[in-house]
Amino acid sequence: MRSLPEFLLEKLKSTNPDAVFTGNMPKIYSSTGENYFVKAGSPSENEQYMGEAQSLEAMGHAAPGLVPKVFSYGADTNGSPYFISEYKNMTGLTEEAAEILAKRLAVELHQYKSQRGFGFEVPTYCGATRQKNGWHDTWEKCYDALIGNLLEGLSKKGYEDLVGLGEEVRNSVIPKLLGQLNIQPVLLHGDLWSGNVGVDSSTGQPVIFDPSSYYGHNEADLAIARIFGGFPESFYAAYHRHYPKAEPVSQHSLRVELYELYHYLNHTLLFGVSRYLNKLSLEGAGL
Repeated sequence: MRSLPEFLLEKLKSTNPDAVFTGNMPKIYSSTGENYFVKAGSPSENEQYMGEAQSLEAMGHAAPGLVPKVFSYGADTNGSPYFISEYKNMTGLTEEAAEILAKRLAVELHQYKSQRGFGFEVPTYCGATRQKNGWHDTWEKCYDALIGNLLEGLSKKGYEDLVGLGEEVRNSVIPKLLGQLNIQPVLLHGDLWSGNVGVDSSTGQPVIFDPSSYYGHNEADLAIARIFGGFPESFYAAYHRHYPKAEPVSQHSLRVELYELYHYLNHTLLFGVSRYLNKLSLEGAGL
């Protein structure tokens, strides 16, 4: 825990001029009853802070209250980034909250469309992995770029056999499964696993945080949730009651595996050979 620098105290005062602030970063208390999440980083983390803040801002517009509200972000005079948002005390996801979350994703977040195509205007980070983002006119091109970025990183670490399989996926599976989809670019959380989901203890409502957003196929947002667990089956059923599976529905399970691939590869890039990677079967997707 760190004490609050004067620079950030001034930022908090501009957010809440009548308050007196106490506590240590990241949790700061105010005399008016609000709690704030405050963090600061090094200049090398500027992109990461910017990506998180702009992801949360976009999601806050799409689904108010589903994410912590962002009050301020930017950099100090030395170029070191900072970030100030609501602090929410959270408990684990319950089945009831999971079904509420599923509905809010389906009817709010995943209805928020981009006018610029698939992608995002700034880089975002899935874990420590930098997603280059930018804009693409099709989902096929966007997802190909996301996978290609991971394969580039894996190649640098010597995973040549894995990269070879990945290139086959890019050349064969992605065009086959994604090229025919008729979908809109909708806002995604991007890293929706159980560690980035909770329940606001004061309201009982679900909250999602630590995003790596971009505009893509809504079904991709459910992929990492399946890999790491923590979501009841009723979550998926509730989601698809409000947002039906894309056509062709017969290929939905293959798309699920393809979207899971991103997170399997990213896990391997970040942590080494992954026990999860062995669970992925590419045979059904045409390899």
